[in-house]
Amino acid sequence: MEPFRIQHLSSRIVRITGPMHENIYLVKGDERAALIDSGSGFGSLRRVVDGLTALPLTVLLTHGQMDHAMGAGEFGEVRMNPQDIPVFCDHARPDYRRAFLRVTCREKADTLPMVPAADPGQFRPLADGDSFDLGGLHLDVFGCPGHTPGSMVVLLRELRILFMGDACSNFTFLAGKECLPVEAYRENLLALKERLAGRFDTVLDAHGTGELPADIMDGVLEVCDDVLAGRTDDVPCAFGGCRGVLAKARLPHSQLRADGKTGNIFYRNERNGTA
Repeated sequence: MEPFRIQHLSSRIVRITGPMHENIYLVKGDERAALIDSGSGFGSLRRVVDGLTALPLTVLLTHGQMDHAMGAGEFGEVRMNPQDIPVFCDHARPDYRRAFLRVTCREKADTLPMVPAADPGQFRPLADGDSFDLGGLHLDVFGCPGHTPGSMVVLLRELRILFMGDACSNFTFLAGKECLPVEAYRENLLALKERLAGRFDTVLDAHGTGELPADIMDGVLEVCDDVLAGRTDDVPCAFGGCRGVLAKARLPHSQLRADGKTGNIFYRNERNGTA
């Protein structure tokens, strides 16, 4: 279904990739379903989901940025951390959404229909410690402020799968005005790692191939330590209208690090004038 690509990862999990290469995950229990993120809001995600399940549905937004939350207007029960409402409102502007789409999907940027942004005042809160019983499967929610003030990750308890959102990756984005400093983010990520120790085997990413190594938090924590100690490559980089540096150099045309290790951070650095 254009502009979406559908991958059945199992009988319980479907990956839906949207036009901005954002990965949305549908989790199906015996009695209910949950949609983890709602994509960029270009094209009808609801039509796709309706073709995949008839179960009652809850939408869980990992954070409020445009490529994760703008499809929420098509759905009834939507939950998001209230700390991300300012982020959501900033990203919901139609001109901003269309301009960002032109960067990632040039050939269709002006033709894809745009779903009107939801009213975040109608969202139900999503909080650290929340748990959702889908019937035979449980989704447990954990906070990890950094990428945004209200960033969350979701653990599929029985299948030991962690849906990471944008909280930690090979391109951990900490360069936006809504992002926390690296030092504060490091403390939050370390706390998340300790809380989730021994509880997951698989990490699913909101971008790219959709797969992350299970030790991604270890890799990003090591990069945080290097940033704070000044042991970084600090490669100039621009993304999404933000200028900053990549802490670790990458292979050409790849998000893989040149040193072969896992995890990276895109951030602003006072030392090189990108703060």
